[in-house]
Amino acid sequence: MVNPEIQGKRYPRTPRYLVGREKVREFAKAVMAGHESLDLDYARSNGYSDLVVPPTFPVVIQEQSLQVVLADPEAKIDFSRVVHGDQRFVYERPIVAGDELTSELEVASVKSLGGNHMVTFETKIFDANDSLVCTAISTLVVRGE
Repeated sequence: MVNPEIQGKRYPRTPRYLVGREKVREFAKAVMAGHESLDLDYARSNGYSDLVVPPTFPVVIQEQSLQVVLADPEAKIDFSRVVHGDQRFVYERPIVAGDELTSELEVASVKSLGGNHMVTFETKIFDANDSLVCTAISTLVVRGE
């Protein structure tokens, strides 16, 4: 059973993550993203300083924060009972290769519904200048016993 007392809890920032070109290309191929994520010349000719990450790429950064929550014994989240419920991204600016990013997660809500728990996380992703670049919002459904 998820501990409802974790609602509002903030977890420490993750170490910096350098967005690498080849990681962007690998992710872009996997999700069939556009040329701005695969072709550096194309990205630059369209006004970007480097390859642009596909819209769902920040999940790579968010995952680091989620690992911290899942390892927190206070949270009492049994990962073997987790189903992904929802995922959204709110961008402040495009993320490009070369960005160094950190993330900071807050448990936005914990709700019980029909014996299951819905835990919503809001993960803010910051660049090396400490500017917010994206907020990743996800909900995990933790199935009841």
